[in-house]
Amino acid sequence: MNMSKKIHRIVLSAVIAALYVALTYVQEFLFPTSATMAVQFRVSEALTVLSLFTPAAIPGLTVGCFIANFSVLGALPTDIILGSLASFLACYFMYRLKDATVKGFPFAALLMPAVFNGVIIGAEIEIFFIEGPFNFVSFLTQAGLVSLGELVVLYSLGAALVRVIKGRRLGKYLSGV
Repeated sequence: MNMSKKIHRIVLSAVIAALYVALTYVQEFLFPTSATMAVQFRVSEALTVLSLFTPAAIPGLTVGCFIANFSVLGALPTDIILGSLASFLACYFMYRLKDATVKGFPFAALLMPAVFNGVIIGAEIEIFFIEGPFNFVSFLTQAGLVSLGELVVLYSLGAALVRVIKGRRLGKYLSGV
């Protein structure tokens, strides 16, 4: 990879991180706790679809989630770390599944944020925020609630963003080609 592509990727990652933080901040300012509850509809999660178009989205969204959880939402250290890990894994596997489409639409890839956030954040809620011993049914409930919020955002806002990027042929600008 030549120097201009490296610079493009770094700048794009930084811009994506900044967008994630800004969207999370604005949402939390306008609708307090809407980006932090178990069933959260974090609008900034729609940006995870950028992983379908560029690997620069993977570090960008991971860092964006870290900064948003740390500075905007004032999350606990476990959520800062585990939330960022969930974002990294979701984006990485979205990128890996970008070509697995049904009639040109990446259904499987859009499931990744729901899967990873559901399992990781669901477990975090069950272990650190629910009193008493680990309860598998309660974990499934927490995981399901987190996944529900992710699915709503990804299959509405995320899907719309994918259609706009593809329809306007903006993918080439994101990929740096």
